[in-house]
Amino acid sequence: MTNKAPKTMRAAAIDRFGGVSVLRIETLPLPEVGTDEVLIRVETAGVGVWDTFEREGGFAKLLGTAPKFPYVLGSEGAGTVAEVGNRVNGFKEGDRVYAIAFATSKGFYAEYAVAKAEHVSHIPGTLSTDQAGVMPVDAVTALRGLDLLEIKPGSSVLIFGASGGIGHLAVQLAKRMGARVLAVASGDDGVRLARECGADTAVNGREEDVAAAARGFAPGGLDAALFTAGGQAAEKAADSVHDGGRIAYPHGVELELKGRPEITVQSYNSDPDRDAIQKLNRLIEAGPFKVHVARTFKLDQAASAHRALNQHYLGKLALRLTA
Repeated sequence: MTNKAPKTMRAAAIDRFGGVSVLRIETLPLPEVGTDEVLIRVETAGVGVWDTFEREGGFAKLLGTAPKFPYVLGSEGAGTVAEVGNRVNGFKEGDRVYAIAFATSKGFYAEYAVAKAEHVSHIPGTLSTDQAGVMPVDAVTALRGLDLLEIKPGSSVLIFGASGGIGHLAVQLAKRMGARVLAVASGDDGVRLARECGADTAVNGREEDVAAAARGFAPGGLDAALFTAGGQAAEKAADSVHDGGRIAYPHGVELELKGRPEITVQSYNSDPDRDAIQKLNRLIEAGPFKVHVARTFKLDQAASAHRALNQHYLGKLALRLTA
């Protein structure tokens, strides 16, 4: 281990699964670095909507894994490389990186975290560390969905939930793939964000007639739709996709669609891999890229950050580990 790294670190950890109250600040040993892993000095960690599911034990049950406590949450983050495993190439101490480490119990709600080298990347473009730290899981999820939709230049695509973590990134990625984007966002502030992200048309899903907007945007029906949120409004909006079109939504989104055999409907996991991360970086580097951080919390405010997940916000929430 590098001489610059301490032997212990502060982390927001849990000693059992449960509600917000189980989150505690603890002093823990630094995680050991495997031969194919990278140790990251964390500056910013993303706070994702899935973190509450993990905190309650949902992923441990779903994946059939035996949890190891104390358990550090946080599936994404960014900072600088502190150490690399002896089989790792392409990274050196001090590199600015972002990474994904999903449901490992050694996550990014800590001053140091480890991730598999294949899930670590140099920070692309002009992204700040705060932006890079909250971006990767949602960005890969957005990209996976758009790839399933087979987006091509000129495609008309609906992004439903366009002001959320996945949605506002999906709008930008779809535009870089050459699509025409109809964004359905939450609230007037969400509409503004969707427009700032490049949506050709943006409507307030709470107040406006999405079906009418879709007819005006694509009179012959939409080619594709990515749903990052569910509910009745989403299910009604799905009718705007024409026969032969495609619909995709990540697992965890509650969406019950009427049987339309003429439309391909796919739910999907957003598992990261090196190819997806490299493609994501290329798209980000194609021009200015906006990652909206709505609120930033200190490490000892991790419980407050989890409570904020249930409030209205745009984009993502972050934990900042440095001053």
